[in-house]
Amino acid sequence: MDHDLKILRVTDLPKALADLDDHILADAVIRRNEAKAMRRMMVLAAFISMGGGVVAGAALPAPAEAASPLTLLVPHSPLTQVGMADRS
Repeated sequence: MDHDLKILRVTDLPKALADLDDHILADAVIRRNEAKAMRRMMVLAAFISMGGGVVAGAALPAPAEAASPLTLLVPHSPLTQVGMADRS
C-alpha cells in the first residue's frame, strides 16, 4: 500500500482535472457576484416601496372612512345593533 501511495504522490494531475477545477471556481465567483447583485436589488426595491408608501400616505390628507353600502336595498348590515333591533 505504501508503494501505491508513493506512485500517486509522484504522478501529476491530468490537465482536464485542473481545467475542471478552474471552471467550478469561476462558476462559484459568478454565483457570488449574482447573489451580491440580487441583495442590492432587493434593498433598492425595499427603499422604493417604502418611499412610495410615504408619498402615498402624505398625498392623502383625508382620514379613512367607511364606505357606504353598494345598494339601497340593504341599509344596514344584519349583524349591527340597528339591524338586530329592526328584527324584533
